[in-house]
Amino acid sequence: MQIHFISDLHLCADRPALTAVFERYLAGPARAAKRLYILGDLFEYWAGDDDVDDPLAALVASRIKALAEAGCNVFFMPGNRDFLLGTDFAGRASLEILPEPTLIMLDEQPAVLCHGDSLCTDDIAYQAFRNQVRNPAWQAQFLTQPLAVRKQIIAGVRMKSEEAKSEKAAAIMDVNTTAVTALLRENGFPRLIHGHTHRPAEHSLNVEGHVCERWVLADWREENGEAKGEVLVWADGKLSRQPLY
Repeated sequence: MQIHFISDLHLCADRPALTAVFERYLAGPARAAKRLYILGDLFEYWAGDDDVDDPLAALVASRIKALAEAGCNVFFMPGNRDFLLGTDFAGRASLEILPEPTLIMLDEQPAVLCHGDSLCTDDIAYQAFRNQVRNPAWQAQFLTQPLAVRKQIIAGVRMKSEEAKSEKAAAIMDVNTTAVTALLRENGFPRLIHGHTHRPAEHSLNVEGHVCERWVLADWREENGEAKGEVLVWADGKLSRQPLY
């Protein structure tokens, strides 16, 4: 039985080649999985489930639903770009939204899942922003505004975010060791799987005498005119990376 993990696709209308990679994945390699976990930033941004006329959202929902109907249980954990994705879209796509963090079993081995931005605690300004937008009261108020207004606000936030990144040291945008240690301790020292940082790697950590693995998922991207992604696959008792084109 295979279990798949992906994150940071950042799908948007401006990157149709990436959407095509995702479609081929859902119609092909994903059919071998019993479970698929999408750990955030499936979309470049998400203004609300009421954006029902968006062609990309409709396409993605239909393709995920087809995978679910083929027998794969699909789970989604909100990222920093699509934290407003809610139950309406989940219903259309036949997926289940997970809280962060979530502890699962890979056969008999525990693994804790998160998007990853909550672990980047050295970026104090970002964590303040994250706490604000993850507040249910803030989200409820934001979603009362017209869809067009929300999209304008999000576009402005994205622009400011990119400008802020260019001024930040790379180290503070990576995970904090103390935050990782705390998460592993709280969950019984399992394996950790996350995305967000766009730094795919496997790390071996000695946490209070426990050897733990930290697997960082790859972001999907376009390079030299070629779109490519990656899925982390659990099969035969181990994790491996599978490139997607």
